[in-house]
Amino acid sequence: MTREEKALIIDELKEKFNANMFFYITDASGMSVANVNKFRRLCFEKGVEYKVLKNTLIRKALEDVDGDYSPLNNTALKGFSGVMFTNEAGKVPAMLLKEFHKATKGAKPTLKGASIDKSLFIGIENLDMLSSIKSKDELVGEIIGLLQSPAKNVISALKSSGNKVAGILKTLSEREG
Repeated sequence: MTREEKALIIDELKEKFNANMFFYITDASGMSVANVNKFRRLCFEKGVEYKVLKNTLIRKALEDVDGDYSPLNNTALKGFSGVMFTNEAGKVPAMLLKEFHKATKGAKPTLKGASIDKSLFIGIENLDMLSSIKSKDELVGEIIGLLQSPAKNVISALKSSGNKVAGILKTLSEREG
């Protein structure tokens, strides 16, 4: 690979890192071509881009991106690496990894590190936690539900109380007559 080709790849990676709020670095060592193709197909179906890249290219691209990604250098950027890019929801790549591990009985890729809105998570032990992160839309929906809940409770209490009062008044009026 020539210097010019490397520079083009680094520039493309910088754009991807800047454009995507979420990326995962995976250990792709020892993956068969069939598994790589299966995993890429699964990623494509979920709207996640997956690329297998040299660590030095990833490292150089991250040097020129806003944020401190240096902790990834000593841990995640060792061995054979793949990068998963998504801008929709931070948990989608984690769920993909879990789904793929389940379907292939633990085959690679495995999580080496992730950046969720510039917060770093290093190591496979974070996979379960990352797969349970809620998206912005899910959080907004929960907040709206919580805000609506007290109003709904008051309205239903007033309706049920009103029915009780009306029933009591009806019963009392029937007794007097």
